[in-house]
Amino acid sequence: MALANYTELKATIADFLDRTDLTTVIPAFIELAEAQMNRDIRHWRMEERATSNINTEYSNLPTAWLETISVHLTGSGTSVVNLASRDAVGDLRAESNDTSGRPYLYTHAIGAIELFPTPDTTYGLELLYYAKPDALSDSVASNWILEEAPDVYLYGSLIHSAPYLADDARTAVWAQLYSAAVSKLNAESENARVSGSGLKLKVRGLGGSKRR
Repeated sequence: MALANYTELKATIADFLDRTDLTTVIPAFIELAEAQMNRDIRHWRMEERATSNINTEYSNLPTAWLETISVHLTGSGTSVVNLASRDAVGDLRAESNDTSGRPYLYTHAIGAIELFPTPDTTYGLELLYYAKPDALSDSVASNWILEEAPDVYLYGSLIHSAPYLADDARTAVWAQLYSAAVSKLNAESENARVSGSGLKLKVRGLGGSKRR
């Protein structure tokens, strides 16, 4: 069984299902698996950093954004921008009569980061976030998940074949194997964060500190 690329993955899924008539729908099984993987997997390989200059209340999120890890303002010193609820930000904005200043809180709204208070000048913004891995296709033969954990792709795709095939007795087994593979992948990422010498790095974006 080879699972080195998109073509081999599709062929292996067909083999597991023992079907030769699913050529047109197997890509949909893979696409559904990728949607679930984006919800389930959080790995250091998914971490990305975006920087921009911001002087407005809202800053658009990157196209591949999945989840925010941290937000910082840069320039003239670096400061953490902490997460708050929409209600909290709305209440503070109303109480302050929307007075501008150096932002120290953010929330997510309308596909963007909403800063509070509204910037009183232009600030550098650094966003650390989890990004969607490249989706497989005829033009994208592989990605890091397929290379590192092909079982995640295989069993995830097989799970999503069950509704199309009007249920499959093997679905529970595939679900268990998928869950175990995802858990191991996430655990490997956490282990990588703290591996090495006795010092452990507590990541807070810029301004992080080491502790024994």
